[in-house]
Amino acid sequence: MVLVAAAVERAMKRQEVIMRALSGTLTWLQAADILGMEPRSLRRWRARFEAGGAVALYDRRRQRPSRRQAPALEVQRILRLYRERFAGWNVRHFYRFARRDHAVRLSYSFVKLALQEAGLVRKGRARGRHRRRREPRACFGELLHLDGSRHAWLRRRPDAQQTLIAVLDDATKRLLYAQLWPAETTVAVMTALRTVFARHGLPVALYTDRAGWAFHTPQAGGRVDRTRLTQVGRALAQLGIEHIASYCPQGRGRSERVNRTVQGRLINELALAGITTVEAANVYLTERFLPDYDAEFAHPPADPTLAFVPLHGVDLDAILCHLEERTVGRDNVVVLDDVPLQVPKQPGRRSCAGARVTVRRDLHGEHSVWHGARCWGRFDARGRPLDRPLAPTTVPRPPRPHSARAHLAPARRSRPRPTPHLPGPRPATSRRSSPRLPIGPGT
Repeated sequence: MVLVAAAVERAMKRQEVIMRALSGTLTWLQAADILGMEPRSLRRWRARFEAGGAVALYDRRRQRPSRRQAPALEVQRILRLYRERFAGWNVRHFYRFARRDHAVRLSYSFVKLALQEAGLVRKGRARGRHRRRREPRACFGELLHLDGSRHAWLRRRPDAQQTLIAVLDDATKRLLYAQLWPAETTVAVMTALRTVFARHGLPVALYTDRAGWAFHTPQAGGRVDRTRLTQVGRALAQLGIEHIASYCPQGRGRSERVNRTVQGRLINELALAGITTVEAANVYLTERFLPDYDAEFAHPPADPTLAFVPLHGVDLDAILCHLEERTVGRDNVVVLDDVPLQVPKQPGRRSCAGARVTVRRDLHGEHSVWHGARCWGRFDARGRPLDRPLAPTTVPRPPRPHSARAHLAPARRSRPRPTPHLPGPRPATSRRSSPRLPIGPGT
């Protein structure tokens, strides 16, 4: 309707200007200038008006359909496909599946416009003031983003919510990790980090928000306390990874946009695949969603130099864990989070009471008690001793002597002791080896 009204208005303007020129009110040069055309084109419009009247002033191209007009049946099929199977999907996500699975060949712009005109998709709102986006890091592994998104990811189970833990590379926009967890906990975050570190190596820096597992924040909304490290902060410090805190939503815009993109796609794909469990959803994430996401959004880094540092034998299980210092009680029991750990008797020690030990709880919930480099016991999540033999942690060395002369004791004891003298007359010979000479005159 808008296009028709504009065509009528243009035809009426041409008619008015041509009639004023014919009556002599305007010159033909003035009329051409008013209509914004060349005098030669105005002479053609004058001839058409004199031959056919006002109807001839309409654009003849609007009297026949365009050769580029989309087939009406194809447009109806696309609208019906979106309405019946892909309702609620964003246009780009729907267009990708429609081209791959339903042989749609129309352009993305036309499909988006058709969905908007049909009222199936909302038009985007006007953007705010101009902002400049931060340039991404140059190397793969130079900066990672980690964030959790709480949402009802399983549409077939709307009453249950899960948290998606995602790890994004800043230089390539690759999703290095994405799994559903019950909540954004320290175990979930450490599991994500361990998976990424074991697969790619150690990054230079990690960018997160100021959640409780990431930083200690004495005052809400204030600066973080760098002197009091959380378990994740302590592990990152041991691995030499810089931990960067975000102080505004705009600062973590890349991770927020990733969460929005994944939320607009993963929910629909899980519902289309008929997935109703978290386990099946995590398998789908690993095998289907992450490869498709990286193929569509990831790009090569600006600098091909790899920033990930190889592990070189670093024991991630001994670092990415819950670690606390404890003192062994008089009953040789150590308690960690209300779980008592009975330390067995150690060789060479009468008792372990009073000793300072380190208690570890790994990502699987198993506990272990360490005194220096020696493991004093391993326990399950309930504190029961594990039956598997303990692996030796240090190379046995011979006992060190208490003094520098202690090694001489065995040699002294090896000498034969002299025979004791029995009571009786003293023997004639003396202790001296040479005989005593007689003393008299002339000597």
